[in-house]
Amino acid sequence: MSDPTPVIDDLREESEELDALVAELSPEGWRRATPAPGWTIAHQIAHLNWTDRAALAAVTDEDGFRALVEQALAAPDRYVDDGAEEGAKQDPAALLTAWREGRAALDEALRTAAPGARFPWYGPPMATASMATARLMETWAHGLDIAAALGVTRPPTGRLRHVARIGVRARDFAHAAHGLAPPAEPFRVELTGPGGDLWTYGPEDATQRVTGPALDFCLLATQRAHRADLALTAEGPDADRWLDIAQAFAGPPGAGRPPGAGRPAQGEPR
Repeated sequence: MSDPTPVIDDLREESEELDALVAELSPEGWRRATPAPGWTIAHQIAHLNWTDRAALAAVTDEDGFRALVEQALAAPDRYVDDGAEEGAKQDPAALLTAWREGRAALDEALRTAAPGARFPWYGPPMATASMATARLMETWAHGLDIAAALGVTRPPTGRLRHVARIGVRARDFAHAAHGLAPPAEPFRVELTGPGGDLWTYGPEDATQRVTGPALDFCLLATQRAHRADLALTAEGPDADRWLDIAQAFAGPPGAGRPPGAGRPAQGEPR
């Protein structure tokens, strides 16, 4: 059983870095448009607050989380946007406080969860480490949109290892989300991390392979850049199809970013 503490620590660090970007924004700053159509910086933080609190309910209040799932099923194409829109209407100071309080409560709940516990989610049930990883993935991805709105460059870090891992592990879920049967055989995925080290997943002798920069794979799996703008290579038809539909997040497939939109600006890795 893996110790979830390292990824919970990384989630806290990722959240604190994003907090520092928005903490001193003026009310006008919170209304800046981000690359997500129709979403301002306030929408992005409202979404993170909403999903952090949904995760908290999944960990601590299963009946309460079941009610959230029923709401999502009632409006599957709108519940994400509706939740962000509602949250973005708050006063920025109140929204920032709510996000801080929600993520602090989730941090404590994850750290005190029973060993081996599994929690319901909008996709497959998650262990503690997986839940923390999913929250880190979303925080990083929405943080990219906020940084782009502010014209800030955020260097990639070793925390991307968590995002890459959940993207690889979500391969079969991504197929199911598109109504496709998952490939029967495992893939080999070889990604070059920000520090130049190689992150590998799957058997070495797999015939279906994906290679490239870890950052590019994470951008693809979080739909922050189109495949055409990334340096990822697929070997084999199944691997090639996967790169067209990859998603690391639960819920229905998103529209993603159009080809030619480029990739978020990145500074020197750290």
